[in-house]
Amino acid sequence: MNKYRSHNCSELTEKDSGKTVSISGWLHRKRDHGNLLFIDLRDHFGLTQCVIENNSKFFSELEKLRPESVLTVTGKVIKREKGTENLELSTGKIEINIQSIKILSESKDLPMPVFGEQDYPEDIRLKYRFLDLRREEMHKNIILRSKVISFIRTEMLKLGFLEYQTPILTSSSPEGARDFLVPSRLNPGKFYALPQAPQQFKQLIMISGFDKYFQIAPCFRDEDARADRSPGEFYQLDIEMSFVEQEDVFKVVETLMINLFKNFSSKKIMNDKFPKIPYQEAMTRYGTDKPDLRNPLLINDITNIFTRDDVKFDIFKKLVKSGGKARCIVTKNTKDKPRSFFDNIDNWAKEQGASGLAYFTIEKNEKISGKGPVGKFFSEDSLKEIMKICKAEIGDSIFLACGKIKEVEKILSISRDKIAKDLDLIDEKQFAFCWIVDYPMYELDDQTKKIKFSHNPFSMPQGEAHKLNFNNPLEIKAFQYDIVCNGVELSSGAIRNHIPELMYKLFSIAGYDKKKVEEKFSGMLNALSYGAPPHGGIAPGVDRIVMLLANEKNIREVTLFPMNQNAQDLMMKAPSEVDAKQLKELGIKIDIKKN
Repeated sequence: MNKYRSHNCSELTEKDSGKTVSISGWLHRKRDHGNLLFIDLRDHFGLTQCVIENNSKFFSELEKLRPESVLTVTGKVIKREKGTENLELSTGKIEINIQSIKILSESKDLPMPVFGEQDYPEDIRLKYRFLDLRREEMHKNIILRSKVISFIRTEMLKLGFLEYQTPILTSSSPEGARDFLVPSRLNPGKFYALPQAPQQFKQLIMISGFDKYFQIAPCFRDEDARADRSPGEFYQLDIEMSFVEQEDVFKVVETLMINLFKNFSSKKIMNDKFPKIPYQEAMTRYGTDKPDLRNPLLINDITNIFTRDDVKFDIFKKLVKSGGKARCIVTKNTKDKPRSFFDNIDNWAKEQGASGLAYFTIEKNEKISGKGPVGKFFSEDSLKEIMKICKAEIGDSIFLACGKIKEVEKILSISRDKIAKDLDLIDEKQFAFCWIVDYPMYELDDQTKKIKFSHNPFSMPQGEAHKLNFNNPLEIKAFQYDIVCNGVELSSGAIRNHIPELMYKLFSIAGYDKKKVEEKFSGMLNALSYGAPPHGGIAPGVDRIVMLLANEKNIREVTLFPMNQNAQDLMMKAPSEVDAKQLKELGIKIDIKKN
């Protein structure tokens, strides 16, 4: 028999009554009842209650022992008295009458408790992550993550994919976020880059004649942290397929996501066939290309209303005349909401950096009118026109914003979420997936006013190559797509450009001459020159998938050892200084300029 345990801490039930058993684990909690001491012993699997009487020679030793010390308990399994059972535990109908204990490891005073789920500051949680991970919710999240990854692997194999591993040390890419660089000792003055994604390698796998590839791939990007993005590193389900069109990729991903989310959550999936929303429609109707479709509120463009003579809202009219856009959100049947409801949203919008949200409620006495601070500026005819455009009715309210298109999209996108939450319109028991499609191949850089790639430079443009209007590149759409769930972007993907001549042309529009393209992508271009299949793929983020399934708001809650907001590992003290000998071997000198 194992010297530490005959059972784990979730196994014992009434059927084991009368048995002498041994269990090992962490001292989770103590409850001193004077002549009796109750302890909960915890391991990876669960909890078991143990009890010792004060006449036992082990009583005082156990009484002094600090929480989170590790021990082995040996004793007899007995049924708990009626009324003292804990039906939330699998072991809740029994307890162990302690006959002996062996202390395996004593704990110091804890910097944060493991018992209970109270919040603690991020720096404490990350410095003592090994304690944080002992907490029940965190422990469950990491187990969930492991099971999700195992499930994904099994499903991908069922779908005919094979898993291949791509290099970690590679070359720098000119697109995307900042690279993490690794100096080469054998090639002084030169650097590897950690892969932001296995993009070029997975395409090379297709060019090498393999048909379907996947990998649970580590990716490295030197970018700032967000709630849904870890600084430094993350994992994605990297997928690539040969001889496919966009719909083939969609079919694989939808099958996987439906099976995955149905297996690990009791929440409903809103649509088994994910809606496809063109990028421009998403920006107009939702203000974002990451819409939460659980939210029924839509954005409508009412710019033309402010060209009418019978509208006297001069601030908006001037903005429209100078090229601005006016858009609005309709809330259904909110005529009875107090003035404070509307003012709170207006004030909240100002806190977000906007000039606020104008608003009025449509009412009808003798005629249709607008009730609210700006309602008086609209004639009955103009209100009827707004009602027609927005499908609004008497008793509905209108929230308006006007200005530069990107500013209007930004404020109305977050306002749409804010208003829906305030009105309790979002069904938290659903997953709403969608595809965002028809991304523009290029966009105009706000600072330089130069044309740049909007998404992935390796994407195939839509339409036949010889018919593309390269004189108006902002009109070219690409076979690029994003998958979104509940307002969280899970991944971007694309059908790839496998034609070298077309790639040169597309890169030249974004300011890359032939020499620079060959310098940066020589491996890819060389491979494409020897016969490449049409291919495409996608790479859903594993961390974000688990975050949704665990119902967490921050990716840190589903990551074993995350960094803090400043990309620091407080537990292992990384990044750290390197001694002079190592730097000399690498031919590197540190030159930090003081502020």
